[in-house]
Amino acid sequence: MKNEDVMNIAKKRGFLWSSFEIYSGVAGFFDYGPLGAILKNKIMNKWRNFYIVGEGFYEIESPTIMPEEALKASGHVDHFNDPMTECKECLEVFRADHIIKDATGEEVEGLENQKLTEIISAEEIRCPRCGGHLTHVWSYNLMFQTLIGAKGKKTGYMRPETAQGIFIPFKRLLRFYRGKLPFGVVQLGKAYRNEISPRQGMIRLREFTQAEAEIFVNPADKSHPHFQDVADHVLTLYPADIQEEEGELVKITAGNAVEQGLVSSEMLTYQLCLADKFMAELGIPADVIRFRQHLKTEMAHYAIDCWDVEVYTDRYGWIEVIGIADRTDFDLKSHSDYSSEDLRVFIEYDEPRNITKTVAKPDMKKFGPLFKKDAPKIMTALKETDPDVIKRAFAEFDVYDLQLEGETYQLTPDLLSFEEVEETVRGEKIYPHVIEPSYGIDRITYSVLLHCFKQEDDRNILGLPADLAPVGANVFPLVNKDDLVLASTHIRDDLRNQGIIAELDTSGTIGRRYARSDEIGTAFAVTVDHQTLEDKTVTIRERDTQKQVRRPVTEIPDTINELLNKKINFSDLEDT
Repeated sequence: MKNEDVMNIAKKRGFLWSSFEIYSGVAGFFDYGPLGAILKNKIMNKWRNFYIVGEGFYEIESPTIMPEEALKASGHVDHFNDPMTECKECLEVFRADHIIKDATGEEVEGLENQKLTEIISAEEIRCPRCGGHLTHVWSYNLMFQTLIGAKGKKTGYMRPETAQGIFIPFKRLLRFYRGKLPFGVVQLGKAYRNEISPRQGMIRLREFTQAEAEIFVNPADKSHPHFQDVADHVLTLYPADIQEEEGELVKITAGNAVEQGLVSSEMLTYQLCLADKFMAELGIPADVIRFRQHLKTEMAHYAIDCWDVEVYTDRYGWIEVIGIADRTDFDLKSHSDYSSEDLRVFIEYDEPRNITKTVAKPDMKKFGPLFKKDAPKIMTALKETDPDVIKRAFAEFDVYDLQLEGETYQLTPDLLSFEEVEETVRGEKIYPHVIEPSYGIDRITYSVLLHCFKQEDDRNILGLPADLAPVGANVFPLVNKDDLVLASTHIRDDLRNQGIIAELDTSGTIGRRYARSDEIGTAFAVTVDHQTLEDKTVTIRERDTQKQVRRPVTEIPDTINELLNKKINFSDLEDT
């Protein structure tokens, strides 16, 4: 089905609504209706089952408002920008790379602002709204800014991603995992980006839900202990070099992708396989999914490899729904530098090693009297400081400024000498690298609706997997008579007591009720008829095949529960 058809049904049946409709709406915001909220939550719970239960990661929850210094360290304050241009006539603003792509078909994401300005001028691109002239391109920061506290003296931002809320408490997380790598931490929650001109419905929201995992690994070992379990899994890859040549998609096993160097590590490839399996369990067909590697021009400065899971849509083309990146040690190093906290991990060697190293040795006759009570902590800090950094400072400035607990201590060459010493070391401190699968839950929800809706003759069917259906079962009396309605009510209540979302529908003909049930994705319908009053049996109807089986009323809650949890298939009922 097409985007317009799906969105019309989604609005009619209570999946998705434009936000603030009675106030003419605001672009970039959507409400999840009663059925949409359940569907979205089921997708998130399935994600949790993959990563928390299946992978053994733990979930945390951090604030959605972050202080400026945290996002300064992450680079978001200075670099989280989109290229912006404005119409000189109607004053409408646009994202420059998007209107260039719409006008020329060229992919220009990642180009410098000056280059984008030159393309707009050379191609004579005009305002798509009124045809007016466009201004030069400038950078626009995407974060929502706010003020923290009654006096508003502290600047804050709505978080643009959930990841930073995992990096900042890294020392506590490392302690929780008993100091051992690798380990993973996940977070699901809202993120915010003040998009310039969101005109793509669910694809570009200003408030959206992310599900992110940060997997901390030893940079010297990016293998995965269970890689052999996925080595034969076939992936549909679109590597960067093939994109540049406008070549075809590559179907290749995960094992061969690593051997041939198409993907940078086992750990990253394992995450591609996990994402592929997750999408399959959502009912999205494999032929509309591909894994596209970032081009050099769009690769984040901190990443050494990054792949987007993309889904094809009739309206928007290929859209990114998941990003899977090797973020290296950028984040932990940045937060370590800005906070003066040591966010490294001690890696123990297999065998102790004898090494020769240079150390900075204080002249205690001068050092002690000069720094007095602060001398011990300065000496401790010097042990953790690279002597070459101190030497370079002495050579260039004749002084080394030691930042410690908010104070600056000036060390001069007469206070220190450098000696080579031999010592036995049992390990070293390193900054872990981070493998990050980042899921856009709203885009995934939209993709599920788009690709699970289908039309058969005059039926609209939302062919969701049974465990994703917002309503677990509908209960229908064959006709709207008191004795059948009463029996149907008891069955509905029994289903609810089993934890199943169940609804009773008595309005209209049985055919119309089946049609409504199919359109909202309910996989099973229980029909109460006159035979029910005689022998206490009912029919269970399966949505996709419309087949029916008869079962005792007493078995219905357990049977529906097993069907929804995929412990049995509907065909198993037909055979008994």
